[in-house]
Amino acid sequence: MPHPVVHFEIVSKDPKALNAFYREAFGWNVAAQPVAGVNHVPDYYTVMPDGEMPPKAGINGGFGGATDEYGGHVTFYIAVEDVAATLDAVEKLGGSRMMGPSQVPNGPVIGLFKDPQGHTIGLAQM
Repeated sequence: MPHPVVHFEIVSKDPKALNAFYREAFGWNVAAQPVAGVNHVPDYYTVMPDGEMPPKAGINGGFGGATDEYGGHVTFYIAVEDVAATLDAVEKLGGSRMMGPSQVPNGPVIGLFKDPQGHTIGLAQM
């Protein structure tokens, strides 16, 4: 697959509760404390299902806090060579840019878009 899924994300009004739920339900290794300012959302908890970076099985992800104006989303991130160019292509195909390109501190350049049916999808420049 030329552009694999490399990250998942669940943004909600209560990421601390999601942290506890997924840790207990599936035994995931979830950060005990949020990382400030990651992905432009408050209270972002990193998720490493097997505790490794990069993971030996599955993909890593995160739980983040939604802003007051936004209810949140469940999404995945697709690896691309150029977030800006991919967002341009998405818009030409009927999607709409939500965010980006944006540099994550100590991480990749990311972007978010809505596909033509309204699903939120992420991009990560790898």
